[in-house]
Amino acid sequence: MSVSPSVPASASSAQVGTPTQAELLDFVRRTAADAELIASLPLDPEGRTWVRLEGPGGSEAWLIGWPPGTGTGWHDHAESVGAFLTASGELKENSLVARLPTDGWKTLELTEGIDRERRLSAGKGRSFGRHHVHEVLNESTREHAVSVHAYYPPLPRISRYSRSGQVLRLEQVERPEDWQ
Repeated sequence: MSVSPSVPASASSAQVGTPTQAELLDFVRRTAADAELIASLPLDPEGRTWVRLEGPGGSEAWLIGWPPGTGTGWHDHAESVGAFLTASGELKENSLVARLPTDGWKTLELTEGIDRERRLSAGKGRSFGRHHVHEVLNESTREHAVSVHAYYPPLPRISRYSRSGQVLRLEQVERPEDWQ
């Protein structure tokens, strides 16, 4: 895994104010269309790579490289709304369609029918609201994927979960200093 210094995205927005989910999705779509930026991301054969970008309206944005067979594990983005889009390759998102309690639990038994799966090929993305719980995977055995992500407000924390069947367990809470 490698971390590169923050660089401005050539497609960054000059908008002022709080960006909406739709504006974040528009930003990641425009940024992913910047072929030169996408090609500039160093790709590691074993670990994800990322570069921090300048997002619209004070948002936090990232360009992320996904080697074959990598993923995030189950996590949320706390109070932040966000959007992401696959710039190259294909990513799979598994998500939960129900809002979970935000505090005071370590283990939850999930009900049937709560799971959603999306396959996001190049040019496909989505936005999401606060407390969205998901995992993102590159299931390819041969191809890297590259994606663009944006969050507002900048991520205050990420909660990481493990999952066994219908049981979701809170494993740890990360703060910005853990990943920057």
